[in-house]
Amino acid sequence: MSLVEALLPEFDHEMATTRRVLTRVPEEQFAWKPHEKSMSLGELSGHLANIPMWSTAVTDAASLDLDALGDAAKPKSPASREALLQTFDRLVAQARAALVRSTDGEMLGPWTLKKGVQEFFTVPRISAIRTWVMNHSIHHRGQLTVYLRELNVPLPAIYGPTADEQ
Repeated sequence: MSLVEALLPEFDHEMATTRRVLTRVPEEQFAWKPHEKSMSLGELSGHLANIPMWSTAVTDAASLDLDALGDAAKPKSPASREALLQTFDRLVAQARAALVRSTDGEMLGPWTLKKGVQEFFTVPRISAIRTWVMNHSIHHRGQLTVYLRELNVPLPAIYGPTADEQ
């Protein structure tokens, strides 16, 4: 079994779970923030929907310079929940396709995250996928569920039933 074949079931599960949470985001509350230092609900859900983009950034190049992204790296609120889900679905499909076409050698190859001349780290591509796509998604999905709970939005099952779905 290849590294990607071993990774894909987890990727598919986490992306499907994330989509279930994103479907609950009330677009009329996109501007809501739980705290002045927090992202808005729209920014957080938009950021979460864009995280799968990191898969192609990792598989298609040996490094990513955050300076090259400019404003594209800043979380933005989507125009609607439908737009949010369309972006997420498109990026997940692209991410999965990028993973499927990757070989073990490529997945074990180095990948570097930097900002200008400052290098943050170099890790094997598979580690970058796990950290910057899957773990990053899980982290922000957890934040999003707290936002939704604060807004009294019923939460879907994630790793088992929630108090809202027995």
